[in-house]
Amino acid sequence: MKKLIAEFIGTLWLVLGGCGSAVLAASFPELGIGFVGVAIAFGLTVLTMVYAIGHISGCHLNPAVSIGLWIGGRFNGKEVLPYILAQVLGGIAGAGILYIIATGKSGFELGSFAANGYGEHSPGGYSMLAALVAEFVMTFMFLIIILGATHPKAPSGLAGVAIGLGLTLIHLITIPVTNTSVNPARSTSQAVFVGDWALGQLWLFWVAPILGAIVAGLLYKTLSPDKE
Repeated sequence: MKKLIAEFIGTLWLVLGGCGSAVLAASFPELGIGFVGVAIAFGLTVLTMVYAIGHISGCHLNPAVSIGLWIGGRFNGKEVLPYILAQVLGGIAGAGILYIIATGKSGFELGSFAANGYGEHSPGGYSMLAALVAEFVMTFMFLIIILGATHPKAPSGLAGVAIGLGLTLIHLITIPVTNTSVNPARSTSQAVFVGDWALGQLWLFWVAPILGAIVAGLLYKTLSPDKE
């Protein structure tokens, strides 16, 4: 239960910090954070949580990460579904807090609410295929970073830095394409509030990240030393 509470809190923080920066700060040009600031915010949420809850739950904060670590032999399969449930609920709670704050401003319009999308709902107008490839490849690389940085033979104590910077880079690349998901819990949290098109396109932001994570987990087994 301690692990699940940690995952709930960590995913709440990821959504509140990352999506919150997009909804609250990036929408005001005079503040100047833009999509670069949003990318940094997402990286910082993971970086801070790695050191806050990493020793409790492993700091997955992402169903694709839990599945990828399981496939890669780093996580107990019996814990995958409880972790995913905690992550999704934590994400929705974070989005709920963000919604309460955002609607406290007169004239607030929900808009995309930092939801993920493709086609006409892609920030840059990218196609479904482009979104599918981007989410698959970026989640694949994210899992390679996580599996490598947390390996016992990797430099001690620096995993959080590598993972946080990796997520920042992923956002810098793909915010124009999909608003960047690589995390089904993050996508679900915003889609629940937007409804309509966001729920209709949500399937891609579950399927592509999970497939990318599975392939990364399988591949890293062949790259990683057998004896850790």
